[in-house]
Parts: sequence; structure tokens; C-alpha cells
Amino acid sequence: MDHQHKIKIFSCRNSRYLAEKIADSLKLEIGKTSVTIFSDGEFQPAYEESVRGATVFIVQSTNPPVDNIFELLLMIDAARRASAYKVIAVVPYFGWARQDRKDRPRVPIGAKMVANLMDAAGCDRVMTADLHADQIQGFFDFPVDHIYASSIFLPYLRDLKLDNLSIAAPDMGGAKRANAYSRILGCPLIICHKSREKANVVGSMTAIGDVEGRNIVIIDDMIDTAGTITKAADMLMEKGALSVRALATHPVLSGPAYDRISKSQLKEVIVSDTLPLTSDPDADMSKIKVLSVAEIFADVIDKVYNYQSISTSFIF
Repeated sequence: MDHQHKIKIFSCRNSRYLAEKIADSLKLEIGKTSVTIFSDGEFQPAYEESVRGATVFIVQSTNPPVDNIFELLLMIDAARRASAYKVIAVVPYFGWARQDRKDRPRVPIGAKMVANLMDAAGCDRVMTADLHADQIQGFFDFPVDHIYASSIFLPYLRDLKLDNLSIAAPDMGGAKRANAYSRILGCPLIICHKSREKANVVGSMTAIGDVEGRNIVIIDDMIDTAGTITKAADMLMEKGALSVRALATHPVLSGPAYDRISKSQLKEVIVSDTLPLTSDPDADMSKIKVLSVAEIFADVIDKVYNYQSISTSFIF
């Protein structure tokens, strides 16, 4: 009798495009699911095939609206109740991660609450890429595979063959991530220092490091409204930079982001496909270059399923 647990990959609605690429890399078909939507907006996902005894991987980024995280929780619960052997959440973009601490009184720690919800739903393991803060791994009481998208970005940066390359951090918080890139690429580091007036609004900004005559790549984990990154790019160009690019794993790109990028002095914005880009046909995407994380996730899924070491997937 064969006791090898079957591998099955499923997707929630928000990340279907990425799940298809991951399944393709693994030479698997995405499992059949359906979603019943009630008149009031309530929804009920269902597996349309048996998952009994299977190792189930569910792909879903948990960006707002909150339906995305809740659909993932319902899918985890459904798999658990259908006697899946293991239920593993593949969360390319872990939403609510900016709420990783109490940065002022009387606020929640949203990232910890999301971790608790996944635990309560019956999740056995989570895979994610470039968390907003590394310590979020400690919010989970089960294994976390924290993947760095640097393994797709570094070859791309090297292929650009830029002379006088410098890496820039858009703020003090991103210095550690940017420093890792500058160390691996063997180039200088610039730190942009900003003062925030309030969330998503940047006040003044200055740069620490040599800017003049450099081709600069600003490194961040996400681009949301693109306020910080475009202001940093314009400031660096004013200070004599030859060119400025931005690189971020998660293209949240909300509100005026596309318009700001289009009008800024950024030469290129390099992102991954952890989140879908806008479906707005009028959005200017001419500066945006998308690299896929599908093969990284496929590789880690394969190794976890076959009980192999995944340490080679961690560049930093």
C-alpha cells in the first residue's frame, strides 16, 4: 500500500494567475474549486475533488480587501475538515504586515492577529516572500518558509551591466535590505532620510552617501502609493544621479501610484508578480518590469513536499 501523500495545488481567486505559473513549473494541474456567492456578498469556497490524505498547498496573497485573507482561511478550514494530511498556505504577499508592532498607543498588531487566524483555521505551514519585517516569522507557532525574491532580482540587475552602480534605501527602515544588495553586488550604499507628515505622506527628504554620477537602484519590499520612491528618485536626480531605478518585491501600487511613477524621473520600476497589477486600461505601465516568483515558490514547494533542505532558496 502506497503511503506517499499526494501533492495538490489549489488557488483562491486573487492569486489564480500566479498559482497557474507555479503549478506549470511543477508540471501539475491546479485543483478544482468553486465559490458560491450569496446575494449579500457572503461567499463559500469548496473543493471539487478529494483532498483526503493529500498535502494541500493553497496559493493566495492576503492584500486588501479583507475577502482575500478570509477566503484563504475558509479554504484552509475546508481542507482540514476534508481530511487533508497537511495544509500549507502559500502567501506570496503577506498583507497587514505593516502592523508588526505597536508604534503608537491603542493600535492593534495586525500581522500577529492574521498569524493567529491562520493557526486557528488549521494551517500547518506558511510560505511567503520578503516580509515587511523579518520578525513576523516569530508570530507563527508553526514553520514559516521566508523566501527572498533577491534570487530573481540580482541576476536582472547584473544583466543591466550598469557602470557606477549604487544601491539606495528609501528610508532608514529599509537600510538592512539595501545593504544586503550592495554587499552582494559590491557597490556603495546610499540612504535616503525622510520625515513623514502622516501615513502615506512624505515630508522632507535628503540623501546620505555619494549620489553624483551614479546609476542608482532604490531597493524596498513594497511600493504602495509610490510617494516615497518617486520623491526619492526626483531628489537623487536633482543631486546629480545619472539614472534612478526602483526595485520592490510587492507592487501594491494603490491610489495615485501609477500616475506618480509615470510622471517621476524613475527610469524603470522592477517588481515581482506576488500581486496582480491593475486591470485599469488607462494606467501607464511603460516603466514597470515584472519578474516572476513562480519558479522560486515551485522549487520550495517541491523541496518541502519531498522533505529536502530549502536553505539554498535563502540568498540573504
